[in-house]
Amino acid sequence: MAGAPLPPRFGPLALLHTSPTHVPVFDALRDEDHQGLELRHLVDEELLARARREGPAAVTDEVRALLARAVADGARVVLCTCSTIGAVAERADAGVPVLRVDRPMAAAAVAAGSRVVVLATVASTLEPTVALVEEEARRAGRPVDVRTALVAGAWALFDAGDVDGCARAVADAADAVTDADVIVLAQASMTAAQRLTTTPVPVLSSPRPGLAAAAHATRATHSA
Repeated sequence: MAGAPLPPRFGPLALLHTSPTHVPVFDALRDEDHQGLELRHLVDEELLARARREGPAAVTDEVRALLARAVADGARVVLCTCSTIGAVAERADAGVPVLRVDRPMAAAAVAAGSRVVVLATVASTLEPTVALVEEEARRAGRPVDVRTALVAGAWALFDAGDVDGCARAVADAADAVTDADVIVLAQASMTAAQRLTTTPVPVLSSPRPGLAAAAHATRATHSA
């Protein structure tokens, strides 16, 4: 018996990562939710390392060069999966839509309530994420009170390859949060912690809604 017909391909959607561990995460989400979407992954770990040392603006030229490369290779849309450099990528004039993976999550956080707690494993992510949540709150006309917490030691675990240990540390930090309407996991690398939390407070992560937004934008470029 003939198999099911293959879905029509659309894309390509380029993803700009600062860790290779994100590649299988987004491939799996594509396979679950967006069959037929062609993904092209660009990985540059030095972008995050330098942004942590010197600030996100320091990697502006490198980000623009990577975006230009993605567009030259045929990308219809680019999704930046790194929260630290997301604003830099979003502001670049790439000639195609450039989305940041955490914007849909920030909008969902604002809709969930005014007391937002942002958790991160690297300090450089906190300021860009808070700014994004506050921007989405202004856009929605909603009041917001954003608090932040850095999960001590979690990034060292992730950087050493102990993804499970990092996830457990982040989940423990989320479970310790009080007086919040919603908890935001600021980095895509923290997503695994979402399923480990026991807090009744909603815990949001960025990869699934971020990829959904990028897939929608990519489909729109095909139908335009």
